[in-house]
This record gives sequence, structure tokens and C-alpha cells, in this order.
Amino acid sequence: KFGTPLTLTEVTKVSDIYANPEKYSGKRVQVEGPIVDVCQMMGCWLAIGSDKEFQTIRFKVEDGVIVFPMSVKGKNAKVEGVISVETLSVEQQIAQGQEHAKEQKTTFDPKTVKGPKVDVMIKGEGAIVF
Repeated sequence: KFGTPLTLTEVTKVSDIYANPEKYSGKRVQVEGPIVDVCQMMGCWLAIGSDKEFQTIRFKVEDGVIVFPMSVKGKNAKVEGVISVETLSVEQQIAQGQEHAKEQKTTFDPKTVKGPKVDVMIKGEGAIVF
């Protein structure tokens, strides 16, 4: 168990959040799915797999508040937090891509950014890994 205890009883599908992000923006949700990636630098986020193939949602916690170990990758999680929806500019996406590449020790090509993009994530508060 990480962070604050989970309080919601209903699980929201990740695909439902992506289908209508504005409906969920600012709302507390609980999602469940496989942990497909973990922040390698600070353990400050998890990528949770969706009920739809190739779709993930980022569960981001404040740096240092919760630290997820790399060993949770591949396990399942039930997580809770508030949905954040924001439109990222080209510059913001490039900065985010470069930061992510640094964290994951990979490279990022700024040419892959084609224009503004809606970013949906969960501002994480609590998680159970199993």
C-alpha cells in the first residue's frame, strides 16, 4: 500500500476516461490495471495499462511523497486520485519528452511532436499494488 488509503468503491475504466476526458476532469477516480512502466529516477509515477490495448494512463505523485520501486513493474495496481486534463503546447511536449527520455535513459526526437495535444493523467494520492 502506498500513500493515502483508497476510499472509492467504484472502478472507472481507463478507456472511459479517454473517451470523455472533460467529464472526468477534476474528479476523483479509482482505476485498476497492470503497471506497464515506472519512473526510473524518482519512482514518482506509474503507467497503468487500460482495458483497451496500447492505452495507458499516467498516475503521477508529488516527488518524494510516494516512491514506487522498480519491482512493481509487471504487477497490478488499484490507484486513486484526481483526473487532470490539460492541453500541452509543442514546447511543453518537447520538454516533457526530453525529461522522460532522460529519466528512462532513452532518446527523444522533437520532430515527433506535430502540434498541441491533450494530456490526461491522474494526480495520484494512493495505490495498492498486488
